[in-house]
Amino acid sequence: MSLKKQLFVVGMGPGNADLVAPKALKAVEQSTDLVAYGLYLDLLGEPCNNKVHHDLPLGEEIGRARLALDLAASGKTTSLISSGDIGIYAMATLVFELLDRQLQGLEDHPEWLDVEIDVIPGISAMQAGASRIGAMLGHDFCTVSLSDLLTPWETIDKRIHSAGEGDFVISFYNPVSKKRDWQLNHARDVLLKYRPASTPVLLGRQLTREDETIRIIRLDELDAKDVDMFTLVSVGNSESRHIINGEKSWVYTPRGYKKKL
Repeated sequence: MSLKKQLFVVGMGPGNADLVAPKALKAVEQSTDLVAYGLYLDLLGEPCNNKVHHDLPLGEEIGRARLALDLAASGKTTSLISSGDIGIYAMATLVFELLDRQLQGLEDHPEWLDVEIDVIPGISAMQAGASRIGAMLGHDFCTVSLSDLLTPWETIDKRIHSAGEGDFVISFYNPVSKKRDWQLNHARDVLLKYRPASTPVLLGRQLTREDETIRIIRLDELDAKDVDMFTLVSVGNSESRHIINGEKSWVYTPRGYKKKL
């Protein structure tokens, strides 16, 4: 009987243990080896006990994907773990890119092709953020990463303009870093050409974690100095509404039920 070679590609959600999918926990439970940025294993906590941890730092994404495939190919049931949804700006795409390269003859790892891969989705930061303030993603929306490490800035800029013109609710991932602090303000200025200055904006930092902070501001108040790499920035569309009921504050984006109401 041939040895089953299993790789779970796991999204663990935004950080709160209650928001980890049961299927994700089951995959971690079945695994002998866990590959991740160390913080994600710390956040998962107890389910990671008595497993072999392979902690690779930020910037070592390719190394993590290769290691996960190597471990699974060697017969070790392995989970490759990312926060949020592992298929959104995360590690799943690298796994399939490496398999694609093997199929093209650009890698020398035929054993990777024998690995069973199960991708397990998780709640993304944009979903977690929207849920904390109401229903911001109630109509068409998109995401844009402002990191130009892997994508040319010209492409990112074009997508911001297109999202503005299309009046999408837009969530910005990787809004700033220590070396990148101007792109978010540029994106704000672009969107101000297409939607009102009063458009509600969510700043959600460390969403669902112990030190979470939530702010709702106007688009014309958005400034990169108030944001860091742990912050999700979501900008409403031209119809998104910020409503206040006493001490409660909500943002929702209507879908067009007004005609039926």
